[in-house]
Amino acid sequence: MDASQLQAIGDTLMRLVTPDMTPKELVKAVRKQHPDARKKDIARAAFHAIIANADEDPGKSRNLQAFALAERTQRSG
Repeated sequence: MDASQLQAIGDTLMRLVTPDMTPKELVKAVRKQHPDARKKDIARAAFHAIIANADEDPGKSRNLQAFALAERTQRSG
């Protein structure tokens, strides 16, 4: 997946993420708009979006951080 696709997924994540959304719900919502995205791609895009948007929207960035870390931990465990 190239950088522009990851950025598009990151933009989608920023639009969709809410504090009460589970990682599974977030992945499902993102895949409605990006059907070919793998969980790994979505987690990578989340880390990118956190960095790119931390100053603009700290609340959403924290929500994405929780999602990205949960996905990363789940995969490596």
